[in-house]
Amino acid sequence: MKVLITGAAGLLGHGLTQIFRQQHTVFPITRAEADTTDAGAVLSMFNRLRPEIVIHTAAIPDLDICEAEPDRAFRVNVEGTRNVVQAAGKVGAAMAHISSDAVFDGKKNMPYVESDPVNPQTVYGRTKVEGENLVSGMPHHWLFRIPVLFGPGKANFVSKGLDKLRKGEEYIVASDQVACAGYTLDLACVMLEVIHARKYGLYHIANAGACSRLELAQRAANFAELDSAMIVGKPTDEMNRKAKRLKYSVMESRALRNAGFSEPRLWHEALREYIATWKMEN
Repeated sequence: MKVLITGAAGLLGHGLTQIFRQQHTVFPITRAEADTTDAGAVLSMFNRLRPEIVIHTAAIPDLDICEAEPDRAFRVNVEGTRNVVQAAGKVGAAMAHISSDAVFDGKKNMPYVESDPVNPQTVYGRTKVEGENLVSGMPHHWLFRIPVLFGPGKANFVSKGLDKLRKGEEYIVASDQVACAGYTLDLACVMLEVIHARKYGLYHIANAGACSRLELAQRAANFAELDSAMIVGKPTDEMNRKAKRLKYSVMESRALRNAGFSEPRLWHEALREYIATWKMEN
């Protein structure tokens, strides 16, 4: 298959490119090659490359940037998605859209399933819901909601903490944010399996289990043999961030299981593998 991946310079885009190119022709597209907010450039690229599958990861993922610059967030995350949807439709490509646990409101005390109503609390979350709505109008589509990510290719929540600890600096993280975590390579493998099967629909994809941001950072430090005592947990409300953080956004991969797919391995098993790679490269 010919697979086009937008946002290929991003964390998940890097992982998807690494996994999909093992079996398919991959066009990893960055903003420098085609800005998704430029409808003409997007359509021209699609007409030239004629992809069969489009995986749309390009977005502004930073919650605080989106909250501070809502017009820019909607231009990139919503209008950019609209441009990709329209171009994919014109070349007859099926489309996979990367969404987020930020579409929920954080008020549940048990894992969110795909059928739960969305109620985003942030600009970022609202842009993701609008993006989902645009893509869901396509005849052949997948919506993949994902959690906080770690993996090779770009700085992320885990690697930023490890870099600070190596320098002897504190890493301040939320102590009361409980969610899932996702290893980009594991998630990409599952997405590949679902796309191969042409089982369209909405899926939650995360490594199994739940953890707080504090536990994730501490486990990473322990695996990297760094001083986890330098990780400082603070309540979210004391961290003075522009965008609201959800206290609980654990997702259950019910649709995956119902469709006959296996859930990715436990998050700490994936984290151990990632840290081993990180140590070799650093």
